[in-house]
Amino acid sequence: MAKVKATVHGAVSIVSAIASKKGATLGISLKVEAIVETSEGKGISIQSENKSLSSRLINKTIEKIVSQKDLEKNKITITLTSEIPTGYGLKSSSAISSVVALACAKIFKPKLTDKQILLAGVDASIETKISITGAYDDACSCYYGGFNVTDNGKRNRRKFEKIPSNLNAVIFIPKNRKRGNLKKLKILSSIFNNAWELANEKKYWEAMIINGLATSPILNSDPKIIVDLIDKGALGASVSGNGPSIAAIVKKENISNVKKIFSNLEGNIIVSKINNKKAEVHEL
Repeated sequence: MAKVKATVHGAVSIVSAIASKKGATLGISLKVEAIVETSEGKGISIQSENKSLSSRLINKTIEKIVSQKDLEKNKITITLTSEIPTGYGLKSSSAISSVVALACAKIFKPKLTDKQILLAGVDASIETKISITGAYDDACSCYYGGFNVTDNGKRNRRKFEKIPSNLNAVIFIPKNRKRGNLKKLKILSSIFNNAWELANEKKYWEAMIINGLATSPILNSDPKIIVDLIDKGALGASVSGNGPSIAAIVKKENISNVKKIFSNLEGNIIVSKINNKKAEVHEL
């Protein structure tokens, strides 16, 4: 019987893909780990301290990787630990589906490519309605780390490069989890398209600021916060994903100034290093 451990990291948004199916993201070092063990019997057992994890997403991801024949012959136990708060736009779903796919592939289908593993999680996200677009942009930064600019509709990664290692993400997690109407983001689809073009030209921070100013009024945030964050030294700042978290990318010397902006609001602050490390898996 086999036992493996996989590690995948989180990410934050540079450009939201909801309006035009084109997105950009960057990796952060908050991580998700999955230990997958097979034993005699059948069925899937999921163990996690986080009760808000979607077992539907995990089960569907496993079905994408493990054949029906293997599911009949093996009991699969998955133990998940996550540093990523769920439901705040920090790509926890993409990280979880990717880490489960990677661990299961190591045991059952070791010849799968990175992209095939990624797409198992993306397809599972669409089929379980966890994501509208499958969040290919999110999955890429969770899996590969670095900056990723993608065309989610075509499942095509247009740009990838490492992030300067001296940067940190200061993330605000609001106490109020209320989000705005995501469908209204499409009203500004040309703005998001312009932001995506900037990201495609490696002008990531300009793209992120435009995304922040465009998403915040629609997703229940105050656009003034984005301006204040830039004023205090953030290179880029935006609502991340569908919100409600707000991420600011800063050099080390500006962390405390940016934290002060968030300290006036109700919620928690997380400081995370950026991540350039690719997902990892090994046998135990």
